[in-house]
Amino acid sequence: MSYDQAEKLRRKLSSDRFAKTIAVCSGKGGVGKSNFTLNFSMKLAQENHRVLIFDLDVGMGNIDLLLGMQTDYSIADVLNNRISMREAIVKSPYGLDYIPGGSGLLEFLELDNHKAAIFYQGLENVLREYDYVLFDMGAGMTETALFFILAADECFVVTTAEPTAITDAYGMVKHILANQADMPIHTILNRSRNNAILDNFHTVIDSFLHGKAQGLGCIPEDGNVMKAVMHQKPYTVLYPKTKASKAIDDILKNYINQADSSVRKSGSFIERIKHFVKG
Repeated sequence: MSYDQAEKLRRKLSSDRFAKTIAVCSGKGGVGKSNFTLNFSMKLAQENHRVLIFDLDVGMGNIDLLLGMQTDYSIADVLNNRISMREAIVKSPYGLDYIPGGSGLLEFLELDNHKAAIFYQGLENVLREYDYVLFDMGAGMTETALFFILAADECFVVTTAEPTAITDAYGMVKHILANQADMPIHTILNRSRNNAILDNFHTVIDSFLHGKAQGLGCIPEDGNVMKAVMHQKPYTVLYPKTKASKAIDDILKNYINQADSSVRKSGSFIERIKHFVKG
């Protein structure tokens, strides 16, 4: 990344009181959402940003597996007040941190006022310590997931070129825009070089949903990605010159360039999610 690009991103962050929150989601499983979240986060961390991945993929959380790490706690322990939010944070050897996923997110809407207050306070403290917090959402949409997505500053939708994946991604975008028409949405096409697919996808969103989405780019099919998964290391670390890693570089550049035109939501993430939960 060039000096000017890095400075542009730092200036944008310097005026923000809390971390920039990004919800990364997909319409269906198996499109490489978690792997994208990890490697995009790696690139942010390599630019000296403080990055936290919040694994909210209920039942399928695999950030720790992709990192080859084992943890004793998860978000479930935080929700049940067994540990604090800060104690749940795991530091990876790659300069980024994460909170492991777990089934406890299913209990989020059932928290009593005391537990909810502790959770929100812990989350607020964490948001003050990082530049970026990326929520790795589960595939599809649940009520709890929708609250986190709508409260985030931005949403990344990851898909592949398969017709079912595109259809499910469209359904995801439709659901988000129906609840928040001005949500900044960015799209990533994984395992494909066909930018025309993203362009067509955005045209459909504009025509039928009267909404806007911005493409961040395509990640081509790359055998080194699966090799990195088998080695349980980020492919941007293990194979920094491979096609997929270079694509992540381009996606980060596109994201920085688009950042100037995106409008930051009013209020903090905590204020917004409380609003959505209370209805």
